[in-house]
Amino acid sequence: MKTVKFFRKYHKWFSLAATFFILLFAVSGIILNHRKLLSGVDLNRKFLPPGYRYNNWNLAAVKGAVKTGGDSILVYGNIGVWLTDPAFRSFRNMNAGFPEGIDNRKINSLAWSPDAGLFAGTLFGLYRFHDRLWRPVKLPVDGARVVKVLFSGDSLLVLTRSSLFVSNRGTGFTDFREIRVPEGEDSDGKVGLFKTLWVIHSGEIYGLAGMLIVDAVGIVLIILCITGLIWFFVPYRLKSLKNELKRTRLKQFNRSSLKWHNVLGSWAILILLLNTATGVFLRPPLLIPISGERVAKLKYTELDNPNPWFDKFRDMLYDEDQRRFLMATNEGVYFSDDLFHSRLKVFPFQPPVSVMGINVFEKTGRGHYLAGSFSGIYDWEPETGNVIDCITKTKYIDTGGGGPPFGNVTVAGYISCNDSTHLVFDYAHGAFCLDGRNPLPPVPAQVIAASPVSLWNTALEIHTGRIFEPVLGPFYILVVPLVGLATLFILISGFFSWWLAKRRKKHPPEIA
Repeated sequence: MKTVKFFRKYHKWFSLAATFFILLFAVSGIILNHRKLLSGVDLNRKFLPPGYRYNNWNLAAVKGAVKTGGDSILVYGNIGVWLTDPAFRSFRNMNAGFPEGIDNRKINSLAWSPDAGLFAGTLFGLYRFHDRLWRPVKLPVDGARVVKVLFSGDSLLVLTRSSLFVSNRGTGFTDFREIRVPEGEDSDGKVGLFKTLWVIHSGEIYGLAGMLIVDAVGIVLIILCITGLIWFFVPYRLKSLKNELKRTRLKQFNRSSLKWHNVLGSWAILILLLNTATGVFLRPPLLIPISGERVAKLKYTELDNPNPWFDKFRDMLYDEDQRRFLMATNEGVYFSDDLFHSRLKVFPFQPPVSVMGINVFEKTGRGHYLAGSFSGIYDWEPETGNVIDCITKTKYIDTGGGGPPFGNVTVAGYISCNDSTHLVFDYAHGAFCLDGRNPLPPVPAQVIAASPVSLWNTALEIHTGRIFEPVLGPFYILVVPLVGLATLFILISGFFSWWLAKRRKKHPPEIA
């Protein structure tokens, strides 16, 4: 009996403290599972904390830029595509034709050639600019997230998170075929533990069916929170209620809500525990020890995919001097010097890249590449192994012990205006020049007005706990693990208080 009282007592008070956060995580999690469906829904940034408003081109407003001849420059990123001048003084909106919703005009890559025109890789596919409108270009896969669009000779290469496609000038860049990219020479047939926990937590491990199951888990959590609050507050209401009929009805309602609370909680306990436990490890600090771990692919799941590069590609470039393609993946940078006819080779010396993925990948000189992510930005020379921090001008030393997923500079974009002006876009603080100057004017009002925040991104900020940073400062990073651990205790204590009480009723103690 003492055990039941213990569980009930702490189940109640832990639940009361965590219910608000659990509700937020449950609702935001359901939204995150349906990005395409909700891509047309936006929110005005003024309804969010000041840190979510564009200031000095922060929040990945700009990922890169393309010069299209003369003084014309196209900047692209989370704000879409805008035409500007070398001084970044005037801006013209170039987003006509994209579907409604800021998510539909988030640009990962832009490619231009004088004769072929302009192509854009977005979250949901490939687009071509024609007759002053962006028009979708059909790829062999539907709705693929395009991470790179690249002209190479007479060919247009389109890289998605999982596949590489090519078209040529002879077909008018309309007919694409897939290039089968061989596996890497270091392939072990395994997958990252972080990725495994991610797809389990979201339900993607079993495709749409799995995501709908996780949606149901979110709904169950919401119902558990509501019925739990009813059970907590109704007794206080009964004390002040004088009408006997209303008291009786309220008691019946309270007992009914408790019944549903117990039934749903007991039947769904295992999947609730699994979903909560996997979520705890997807954010620092518990993310750090698992970020480099690899595990076997789970059989008969989405991870058990014959494509060795399934959901691994992040960027690519072609080095004309070395005559090789470089493929940036979530497991390192590889290269092919025989047009993908043999297994991709891995560079023995790698620049540091955040688990969040590479955001800048460019050739800067013969044998030199620029690699930028939330771990910083580095000048990388693969042949010698030299990796120089572009901010501190010091050599990076790989200690092999791993580290935080975020560096002092969280690089989201980069623009090389000329040989001497190199702009870096920090996600939190915005644009700065590597030589110390800041040549960019403030974000124009017209760009701000045309760039709301998507409902999906708002849900992401809530689900990761970043929405609490203005209140908690750097301690916001503890919200997810602490609430997750509290939720695990709530689920376990709730189940055992129900199960032990039920068991006691079935097997009452014998009276001597």
